[in-house]
Amino acid sequence: MLDLNHMERYREGNRLEAKLATGGLPRSIWETYSAFANSAGGIILLGVEELPDHSLRVQGLLEPHEMIQEFWEQLNDPAVVSMNILRPEDVWVAGTDDGSVVVIQVPQGERDQLPVYLGRDPFKGSYRRSGDGDYRCNRAEVWSMLEAKQH
Repeated sequence: MLDLNHMERYREGNRLEAKLATGGLPRSIWETYSAFANSAGGIILLGVEELPDHSLRVQGLLEPHEMIQEFWEQLNDPAVVSMNILRPEDVWVAGTDDGSVVVIQVPQGERDQLPVYLGRDPFKGSYRRSGDGDYRCNRAEVWSMLEAKQH
């Protein structure tokens, strides 16, 4: 488990994404949610910024519980994302010495849930994780997930 009081030890990567989120729930959270679900899973941290040297620092959030409520509302809206694969225990507020952080633990989606995509079109809204980035899936990757769902 991450030690949020020592964020400087961590870097964004295949299974970790930090988002500052001081201006509210970031729109880019959905690309990361899709990418983690369609890849190996991962942790999204809201209220954490990535510094120029790529280290991470807790900024903290003023209203973390309201942000979680907004997250759940959007997560359950099929116009935003195709599927909610999270359980209540996958999202929580963690208190640190530097402020509150929202932790979202996204599991790898089950074969019959994939692809997890944004909007209504899996060919335009499916993402995968590579390194510290979220990348739109190509048609072959989406077809592969859709075909796997049938078997």
